[in-house]
Amino acid sequence: MSDKDTKKAQENEELQDQPVNAEANGQEEQQDPEETTEETTQEDTTAIELAEMKDKFVRLMAEFENFRRRTAKERIELTKTASQDVMVELLPVLDDMERARQSIETTKDVDAMLQGLELVFHKLKHVTHQKGLKPMDIQAGADFDADMHEAVTQIPAPSEDLKGKIVDVIEKGYTLNEKVIRFAKVIIGA
Repeated sequence: MSDKDTKKAQENEELQDQPVNAEANGQEEQQDPEETTEETTQEDTTAIELAEMKDKFVRLMAEFENFRRRTAKERIELTKTASQDVMVELLPVLDDMERARQSIETTKDVDAMLQGLELVFHKLKHVTHQKGLKPMDIQAGADFDADMHEAVTQIPAPSEDLKGKIVDVIEKGYTLNEKVIRFAKVIIGA
């Protein structure tokens, strides 16, 4: 083969290689726009999801804030009117006490007056018992319980078995629905 033929063969090979390289470059160029489009689509989707999540978050926070305000308002209203039902129940007792006071001024019969006061007292006890108020039953000689009793003073025990125990009850204690609302004031033996 001559030099001319060899040069032509090399040029033909180079020309054949170039279209293949051009095709490869074209495919790379075609892939780049596709990848870019996919990435852009994915970014758009992610941005939309993020916007939706932010919107849900803002709405949820607003709903929670409304709930918090509503419950605070209800709590304030409840505390204002919590004693209303007790007061409604006590009104008849108050009326009876007023009638008893008026009858004391005009009546000379002490027994009738005492019976009337006893009836009013029982009515008051009944109303308070219905609302859950119960007096504590404490006897002298019972063990001192700091959860139920308040020691007012300590005196020398009259006998050995009363040391550290209740000697006398000064003021009754009360529970309201099993919760102590007033501790019984007691004297304990030392």
